[in-house]
Amino acid sequence: MDRTVIAYVIYLLVSVGLTIWVARTLSHNGRIFLADVLHGNEQLADAVNHLLVVGFYLVNLGFVALYLSGDQTIEDTRGIFEALSTKLGVVLLVLGVMHLGNVYVLNKIRRRGVMEREQVPPVGPQDWVAPRAGA
Repeated sequence: MDRTVIAYVIYLLVSVGLTIWVARTLSHNGRIFLADVLHGNEQLADAVNHLLVVGFYLVNLGFVALYLSGDQTIEDTRGIFEALSTKLGVVLLVLGVMHLGNVYVLNKIRRRGVMEREQVPPVGPQDWVAPRAGA
């Protein structure tokens, strides 16, 4: 078997495995965060969580597939490690950027919701003050 094909197989196995692991971890731990962002609406949090996971899979697995091909032929075992380290490093960076992007957007939504909740006075007005005649 050609060394380039061996590198492709290893790259696909590790990249898909990492993508699945990261998606499951984010889904499991992100659900609590989403419930807080969405003011305790559990059904909406589950739906948004599922949509985010599907989008995560589509983007990352699409990137993994596009980044599979290479223009170089791998001649030796060292070449396999070099090609894999480059490809997997880029995949890990993309996974990290996707994660940070999701957290950033969700945090902005959460902060906006917290600010909206703080604008409502905790106690309704109890009295009315008439304007002064000279003012």
